[in-house]
Amino acid sequence: MAEQTLDTAALDDAVATLQAAAASWTATSLAERIALLERLLPRIADGASAMVEAAAEAKGYPSDSPWAADDWTGAPWALAQTASAYLRVLRRIAAGREPLAAGAVHEHDGRARVDVFPASGWDTLLLNGFSAQVWTRPGTTTRAVRDRAAAMYRGQAPDPGVALVLGAGNVAAITALDILHKLYVGGQVVVAKMNPVNAYLRPHFEAVFSEFTEHGWVRFVDGGAAEGAHLSGHDGVDSIHVTGSDRTHDAIVWGTDEAAEARRRADTPLNDKPFSSELGGVSPCIVVPGRWRDADFRFQAEHIVTSKLNNSGHNCVATQVLVVPDDWDGTDRLIAEIRALLVELPDREDYYPGAGDRLRTVRTAHPEAAVYSDTDCRILVPDVAPQDDVMLSFEVFGSALGVVRLPGSTPDGFLAEAVAFTDARLPGTLGATLIVDPRTERRHLAAVERAVTDLRYGTIGVNCWSAIGFLLGYTPWGAHPGHTRQDIGSGIGFVHNAYLLADEQIEKTVLRAPFAPSPRGLLQGSPSLSPRPPYFVTNRTALTTLERLTRFTAAPSVAKLPGIFASALRG
Repeated sequence: MAEQTLDTAALDDAVATLQAAAASWTATSLAERIALLERLLPRIADGASAMVEAAAEAKGYPSDSPWAADDWTGAPWALAQTASAYLRVLRRIAAGREPLAAGAVHEHDGRARVDVFPASGWDTLLLNGFSAQVWTRPGTTTRAVRDRAAAMYRGQAPDPGVALVLGAGNVAAITALDILHKLYVGGQVVVAKMNPVNAYLRPHFEAVFSEFTEHGWVRFVDGGAAEGAHLSGHDGVDSIHVTGSDRTHDAIVWGTDEAAEARRRADTPLNDKPFSSELGGVSPCIVVPGRWRDADFRFQAEHIVTSKLNNSGHNCVATQVLVVPDDWDGTDRLIAEIRALLVELPDREDYYPGAGDRLRTVRTAHPEAAVYSDTDCRILVPDVAPQDDVMLSFEVFGSALGVVRLPGSTPDGFLAEAVAFTDARLPGTLGATLIVDPRTERRHLAAVERAVTDLRYGTIGVNCWSAIGFLLGYTPWGAHPGHTRQDIGSGIGFVHNAYLLADEQIEKTVLRAPFAPSPRGLLQGSPSLSPRPPYFVTNRTALTTLERLTRFTAAPSVAKLPGIFASALRG
């Protein structure tokens, strides 16, 4: 078969349009940038149902399926939440205030910590008990953080430029959020190449960004690897951001020919444009031993299963390895609850290309693994050796969960083992989750704090799946610092980051959530008013709650709160 010639006319035209309009975006006033976001939010709400319907159809279930709650979370709500976060911070700056309140930045143990969530009374009300801090790199002062935040809106506007966003094919909002980041944090106009897996979202994104496309500030194009390679090497493209795999990064930077590895070793890239990336990895969930009640085992099993089965496990930060204490009498009880949930939940396909092959690799390596789905998905490997194992060496990007049992008769001893294991053995540094009950945390506070400090991940969730950091907008999202283009790991740089904290100052985001839902948590030292989170795969009213939450986020109103609470409390 003759090789097809790549038609680059549409790609070149998109870049030329953006080049011509880049200066006008740089010159757009803060007041007009705010107004653009204000007008964008209603378009998100107007197109939300259609966006969810398109995603559900592509993944093989109806839009009223309980699984479609994932699509509300990972598409219109995430987009509305992040746009609202940018809007809130930019309004502060427009009012003559610093982006960060002085009381939000603290010095602690030789670095600054920045309180970024909750950011408003609405946040406190709707996600009661949830919080997030950004930990800066050691040696960063509170003054330096405040001085550098939102520098581009405080006298340090960047030069005009064109950014290439290579869209991800899994979570719908990723491409749209990367566009917002490049516009409002990077200060560049954007050509966004849709991923072939979810290119069906293009008309929905074009509707959301219609004003930006009318001005020539955003262009959407389709295509695969060849189109991406053409755009990444285009003279009119000034920077690149990719959410995907390390293979994509390396192909762009070093090439794919026989000399690619020699270039990498010599650090002589084919493409040396500024490059940011978010590339996934093998994400752990660490369970600290403690005294749990019966309901705690069920709730935390729901938490863990959600972190695995959300979007069929096709998430760069899906839990792949559950790290549990071998000496804890609760370990087998927790795994039994996880098994029960895997049986109870309705079937669902692992839809992402290549998932079947990756799951077969797991089953070949672990013939003893249990499969909890008629579609040969939903695999549990109950005993993964903490040495060489397929579950520890590559990202499955599907619904397989492995269990690693480590020694440690006390929380302090187990945490030391768990942190050393995850930091040394698991590839990737994007996100980790730590589950610890309030009584155990209070009694072993120094060990828990040391574990959070020592875990080399860009986002750490304490009693909160780390992926929530992707959704909040205020929380920088990216790999732990230290990767290089020669050893890219989980990527370089942070996105979202509505407070526009200086990228080079950020080390990690630390999320916290209640160990137990209300009202039970009020009696267990985990005080909050939050019921079962709506993103849990077991939430019975998730579809209704998340749709109402999306519409509230796009246009907050006290009148909408009773409906949200009524639905959430029944979940």
